[in-house]
Amino acid sequence: MHAPPDLPRRFAAEFLGTFLLVAGGCAAAAVDFRTDGGLGGHVGVAIAWGLIVAMVIFAIGHLSGAHINPAVTLAFASGRHFPAREVLPYWTAQVAGAIAGALAIAGMFGTASGLSRTQPVEVGDLGAVGVEIAITAVLMLVVMAVATDTRAQGALAAVAIGITVAVIGLVMGLVEGASMNPARSIGPAVATGDFAALWVYLIGPILGALVGVAIYAYLRGRPHPEGAQPDAEAGEDLP
Repeated sequence: MHAPPDLPRRFAAEFLGTFLLVAGGCAAAAVDFRTDGGLGGHVGVAIAWGLIVAMVIFAIGHLSGAHINPAVTLAFASGRHFPAREVLPYWTAQVAGAIAGALAIAGMFGTASGLSRTQPVEVGDLGAVGVEIAITAVLMLVVMAVATDTRAQGALAAVAIGITVAVIGLVMGLVEGASMNPARSIGPAVATGDFAALWVYLIGPILGALVGVAIYAYLRGRPHPEGAQPDAEAGEDLP
């Protein structure tokens, strides 16, 4: 197994990956708005988010793990699949990349579309926190299965995670935004200057990711048989 790049290069990869994620998602919302639903409205935008996630994982998964999500990084660290000392550098790269991505699209298309900003619609703030915990836990279960378990098909991680993001976005996006990612919510909030209920999308995904890791650890049970690739190494390869 090849050694991963050093921290500065992984920092750059996480910045670029989160930049592409948020810029792509915001651009999808902006183009759909400008073309009066040319991308298919909510359905098209949700699918675009999922496809972008898959694209980014294919691009940088072997370099930085393509976490592109502070909640995922913290959850990996809590499960000992990622060095705790690197959580803050990854968070910094992810948040900076998300803000840069959202500002880039705001500069191109303006903010009238809302840039896919997340906010509670059909539920209150506390209800949205509950939804975020639940859907991020589901996402983290999938991430753990395809990124840290050698019994799963690691090559399909990008597809599995992208589909999960798209499906959850399709189902819950109109309810409360379906963020599952604090950086993904911070970027559009900064670009639009609207920070209403942002705390929901900071707390909910982090708690949900930790719940997802705990559930997967319980379901998985015993460690891999002798000779299987250690989780700490597998977790470095994909998000």
